[in-house]
Amino acid sequence: MELGPYCPAEIIVEDAVIDLNNPDFYLNRELSILEFNRRVLAQARDTAHPLLDRFNFLIIFSRNLDEFFEIRVAGLKQQLRLNRASPGPDGMLPQELLKQIGSICHVAVDEQYRLLNEELLPALAAENIRFLRRDEWNETQASWVRRYFREQVLPVLTPIGLDPAHPFPRLVNKSLNFIVSLEGKDAFGRQIELAVVPAPRSLPRVVRLPDELTDGGDQHVLLSSIIHEHVSELFPGMTASGCYQFRVTRNADLTLDEDDMEDLASALKGELLSRRYGNAVRLEVADNCPQLIIDYLLRKFSLDDQDLYRVNGPVNLARLWLSMDRPRLNYPPFTPSIPEVLQKSENYFEALKTRDVLLMHPFQSFAPVVELLRQAARDPQVLAIKQTLYRTGPDSEVVQTLAEAARNGKEVTAVIELRARFDEASNIEVANLLQEAGAIVVYGIVGYKTHAKMILIVRREKNRLLRYVHLGTGNYHAGNARLYTDYSLLTANPELCEDVAKIFQELTGMGRTAKLKKLFHAPFTLHSQLLGLIEEERQLALEGHPGHIILKCNAITEKQIMQALMRASQAGVRVDLIIRSICGLRPGIAGVTENIYVRSIIGRFLEHSRVYYFAHGGDSKLYCSSADLMDRNLISRVETCFPVEEPDLRKRIMKEGLQAYLRDNRQSWILQADGTWLPELATDDARPAQTWLLDKLTR
Repeated sequence: MELGPYCPAEIIVEDAVIDLNNPDFYLNRELSILEFNRRVLAQARDTAHPLLDRFNFLIIFSRNLDEFFEIRVAGLKQQLRLNRASPGPDGMLPQELLKQIGSICHVAVDEQYRLLNEELLPALAAENIRFLRRDEWNETQASWVRRYFREQVLPVLTPIGLDPAHPFPRLVNKSLNFIVSLEGKDAFGRQIELAVVPAPRSLPRVVRLPDELTDGGDQHVLLSSIIHEHVSELFPGMTASGCYQFRVTRNADLTLDEDDMEDLASALKGELLSRRYGNAVRLEVADNCPQLIIDYLLRKFSLDDQDLYRVNGPVNLARLWLSMDRPRLNYPPFTPSIPEVLQKSENYFEALKTRDVLLMHPFQSFAPVVELLRQAARDPQVLAIKQTLYRTGPDSEVVQTLAEAARNGKEVTAVIELRARFDEASNIEVANLLQEAGAIVVYGIVGYKTHAKMILIVRREKNRLLRYVHLGTGNYHAGNARLYTDYSLLTANPELCEDVAKIFQELTGMGRTAKLKKLFHAPFTLHSQLLGLIEEERQLALEGHPGHIILKCNAITEKQIMQALMRASQAGVRVDLIIRSICGLRPGIAGVTENIYVRSIIGRFLEHSRVYYFAHGGDSKLYCSSADLMDRNLISRVETCFPVEEPDLRKRIMKEGLQAYLRDNRQSWILQADGTWLPELATDDARPAQTWLLDKLTR
């Protein structure tokens, strides 16, 4: 497709120069992430969600905030430390940004613990689900807890007295710890005033009491309460006058010098150990901890008051996830559907010769993707299977099926992205398992994460080699496929299959950039093709055609894409952005972004699919992609963007994947020009997209 050039970042409107580099047109990336996390926290307040799911939204907020500090805040602090501070498109410098982050996070964390203590815990207790405090244990329960402590906890605890011979220990990132104030002398006559007790990560943070000790329901005690109650037993002959839980969050981003290493897997193994002990970025302490001890901890971790969070409850909320079968308190279960064409076919290869198959997860099952692989692994006519793997554990059906295919003599090639953040160790296990089974394992391209989701199957049929392909917007992780919304396309389209084969050749071999017929792929053509499509929409609008662009993805921060959308808006193109989390573009600015509308859907499932639609003067174009509209995806990753061309599948995506979300007036949040998000909460005629899709697509 021939694409015209796109305009520079400065245009003329009514004889006035509008500089699209103006920082006022952009929103800060880090603050946008925090706004997303606040929308997640709001779900814990929303009584439309079942109670246990509200509680778990609170836990998701904690996990998200942990990662925000480990990666985003850590990165800002590192910029300051290395004197490499540089503003983003919004013009904010790290120093100012860290202050704003601190203000927002302190308010959000206070609200989190208020929700926990004043709303969720009382509501759970009313349903006989309790987290018993120490003063709530009866004599029988206290006796059981004492025995549990002595048999299960005490043997693995290591109290560390703090004196010149025992300096402050290196504590693992996000580990639960206690600082204990002591009176008296120890066995060596030392008068030690402070000690640290790390809670081993191998111990469960939530312990369910046996049914015979309760009046029914689900009664739990926290590990922190168990240790606190019996901490004096760790210091015989001394008195523990105070015991306060705390947790430190550290920089968990990995730094690899890819130009100076011979083996990526070995280098990663070494870095994974250092992740546990990076520079401290946040300190959480119990709110009853004395100021003198807090000041002591801040000095030890080289932090200041801005980095301190006093919390009224467990410091490790992220470990309190509740998974229990209480039908009235959980979302009702559902059975994902399987398209009729696949239900009626015992041989998926024959079915795919007749038509493409589109799956919308989690409403439609991920099982057909696994079944396609399984049939390929066992089909004597299949010669080769190639697949990219980004976040897939060694126990997954996908990985086990690939290993089976290799053992069956198929030529199996796995392109494994080892550097998928926080899944590095799991991906190394996957690589080892597949290599042991006889598969060829490669780690992609140095400097470019392989984020594309592709399977290529080569099958001999009547002396011809035919190809079959899976392309997706999500990962090959069956668990995520029940929690994330994503698209899968199963196809035997010769041009798409040939394009996928060429990309695999790029990833495993060497040579020039492949010329593709259907697919756009980063880091080569995707960015320029998207810019060209936006510019075409602008030109058509100037010629009088009704212009419309709909982009659904997780995040948009790439500056040239945002500026192209601004120019389209100025030409009268309506731009609808359905963005789950980060939006770096400020909508609603007169003369610049007044035709741009941004919404975010937060609901039962994590919105993860990427869909790009262009009206194109009535000859619409629609694509699904593995890529978000961020610099890293478009410039420094291997990504794919594939057209959906069969009319019935295009109609499905328009109706189910885009229009349903644009109509959503129950789980939508609308981005305002000042950067705030307001919920669109209809009381009558509510149209939540995810609920509608559950009714329409599941069984």
